[in-house]
Amino acid sequence: MSEPIKTNIRGRVLEVTMDRPKANAIDAPTSRIMGDIFADFRDNPDLRSAILTAAGEKFFCPGWDLKAAAAGEEPDADYGVGGFGGLQELPGLGKPVVCACNGLAFGGGFEIMISCDIIIAAEHATFCLPELRSGIIADAATIKLPRRIPYHVAVEMLFTGRVIDAEEARHWGIINEIVPADKLMDRAREVADLLADGPPLVYAAIKETLEKTSHLPEKEALGLLMKRGLPTIAKLYGSEDQLEGAKAFAEKRDPVWKGR
Repeated sequence: MSEPIKTNIRGRVLEVTMDRPKANAIDAPTSRIMGDIFADFRDNPDLRSAILTAAGEKFFCPGWDLKAAAAGEEPDADYGVGGFGGLQELPGLGKPVVCACNGLAFGGGFEIMISCDIIIAAEHATFCLPELRSGIIADAATIKLPRRIPYHVAVEMLFTGRVIDAEEARHWGIINEIVPADKLMDRAREVADLLADGPPLVYAAIKETLEKTSHLPEKEALGLLMKRGLPTIAKLYGSEDQLEGAKAFAEKRDPVWKGR
């Protein structure tokens, strides 16, 4: 059998493609592979950004492989270092990940998608949280979605499992951009290349700040930043890259980021 996850390195960008016909559903072994791939991406200083997409024209990912479930795989199986899909619980992933959603993103596939930082979708992509029909909860989406879009919209998706199209998903801010299917990877690569040229220490600081302050009152969150109370913030200030940014501005040139 072919590898369920394909990878390609293009310059400083890692491209990760889910490829499990017919629908790119994820079982525990595949999830562990994805976690290892994204952990390696996190730890490789030569890689600055990543793209997550899927093979085929119809499915991005419908979530958990129900055939594996029927064969005895438990919902609390070992999904690897990054949790289900390799991204949702991966610690210290301070690099940008772009999702190129090429089709249906349901259930756990939707949750993997919203674990990315920027989401570009094909025009025909659709989105749904159908877990309630199987008598289970969309666990990650139940926590994340009401924090990102209006509460009542999120609850409607969780309570009804209705399908929304790309236009509605963009309206609510679930995705960033819609493009024709044949332009999806071109646009994702354009965005990933832009991010790969950006300041890696700043990206890491932004991502840690978002993660560690989401539950804090504004004043407390600002105080944490002002005191450089997060490791990535402490590393950023006084770094070579911070000095380079100031020099480049003064010299009216593009900065050369080294990630240190």
